[in-house]
Amino acid sequence: MIKFRKNNIEKPFQITKSLVKGVQRFIFLGFFLFTSFAFSQVTSQIDSTQILIGEELRYTIQVQADTTDMVVFPEGQTFLPLEVIESYKVDTTYEQAKYRLIKKYGLTQFDSGSYTIPSQKVFINEQPFATDSVKVEVRDVPVDTTKQKMFDIKKALDVKSPPFDFLKLLYWVVPILVILGILGYVLFRRKKRKEAEEKQLPAYEEAIVALKELDDSDLLKENKSKEYYSALTEIVKRYLDREVDAAALESTSDELIARLQLHKDAGHFDFDAETIKHLDQILKRADLVKFAKMRQEVGQTEADRNTIEEIINETHEVIPEPTEEELLQNEEYLRQQRRKRRKKRVIIGMVAGVFAILISGGVLTATYGWAYVKDNVIGHPTKELLDGRWVRSEYGIPAIILETPKVLVRRQVNLPEEAKQTIVSNEMFQYGSLSGQFYILLNVSTYVEGVELDFEVVSERLLQSLEAEGALNMIVKRESFSTDEGIEGEKVYGEFDYSGSSNAKKSDKLEYEILLFKKGQSLQILATYYKKDDAYAFQIKERIINSVELEVTEK
Repeated sequence: MIKFRKNNIEKPFQITKSLVKGVQRFIFLGFFLFTSFAFSQVTSQIDSTQILIGEELRYTIQVQADTTDMVVFPEGQTFLPLEVIESYKVDTTYEQAKYRLIKKYGLTQFDSGSYTIPSQKVFINEQPFATDSVKVEVRDVPVDTTKQKMFDIKKALDVKSPPFDFLKLLYWVVPILVILGILGYVLFRRKKRKEAEEKQLPAYEEAIVALKELDDSDLLKENKSKEYYSALTEIVKRYLDREVDAAALESTSDELIARLQLHKDAGHFDFDAETIKHLDQILKRADLVKFAKMRQEVGQTEADRNTIEEIINETHEVIPEPTEEELLQNEEYLRQQRRKRRKKRVIIGMVAGVFAILISGGVLTATYGWAYVKDNVIGHPTKELLDGRWVRSEYGIPAIILETPKVLVRRQVNLPEEAKQTIVSNEMFQYGSLSGQFYILLNVSTYVEGVELDFEVVSERLLQSLEAEGALNMIVKRESFSTDEGIEGEKVYGEFDYSGSSNAKKSDKLEYEILLFKKGQSLQILATYYKKDDAYAFQIKERIINSVELEVTEK
């Protein structure tokens, strides 16, 4: 960028004798008035006024103050346009009742030119003290090509990828398999239990079958009265639990008899008093056998077994048949239960799917890194451009041929009247925008004879147009070259901050590269813009630049 600098011319100032005397009186009087106040002195210095690009410059601030003063040194990037690469610790030395503070900063700049270190503010007891501004010259590193032999660019070598770490993968796979195994076992057990419940026999048939299985057992032959009575009472309680009272299994013998009596008195079931009495006697004998270890004769045990079967038969006869309304309610209940089970299976499947995705993502992240997962699984816009189908096409007259991830769209350019007098033809093509992920701009122009095409003037206008669109803090670098066909060219590249609008709170760091070609009265401009530190965008730019071909016409 072209910068203009004005020289400050200071006018001489004449000091009269009366003014000198007045100042002397003021200083003499001030000596007595302000001796009670603390005296502070702030100075600054640099170790060199000339450095090479990237070389460290030491900037030192010295403060002499009273031991009770509070001193605050500048922090952060307050030395712009120079950058602070390191802020050193404060060095303190004591001199009687005062102390001297020395603060050093490491500064540098990665672009050549003349810079001014701005004045720095040091606060002593919340009162600001300013240092002097200093001019610094940053020079390029000299390269003598006559002494330094130039070598050709080495060919790219294929580097073998590191061997796959199976042990690292095993650390993830084993816990995952264990967790999936436990989850599968729990689901399998639950499924089997539900299937068993669905295949359950009616209460009466279940009780009769259970009694027959008890008859076929060898508990009486082995004199296991306790186990026999436990099974017998459980059969009758389970039957009553399903048909009469839902709390029968959890009730004690006395509680169960009392609840059956309440059902009889309320008219819910027409129980015979003798039936309840016989059941009470059998339950009490069973309690004596189970808890008091009292032995029963085989005949009494068989009689109790037959009595239990009679009680079940009599209870089955007195239980009223379900009405049509109850059957419909039961059917609706079963339908709701099936719907709940289906919904539960869907939820379990979704949770298992999410769990599997998280585990897979964790394994991929641990094995290949988060960047690989983000770019290849989640997706990356510039990577999709890079991996997509590219297009090779010609643009403008004379043509410039290049390969791009998308076809460049022709853009209508309205030239001012004064420009139409010097420009024969002007064609512009573009893809994307500055606020997008990748921006390509191509311009082909032909000028009338006699118009001088100056790369520096053209590039300055391009950079000014970027600043008008919101580019800030631009870094500009230039390189001149010529092709084998004799076409002159210049590369302008660097970076800048771009926020998109004046109201935006955050700005992006963009990199750019502009190629300018000149052949006779024709000027071709190819510009690419992309976000800094985007490796895929850099690869797109390199592929586009390497694919450029210029049309050469013979006179």
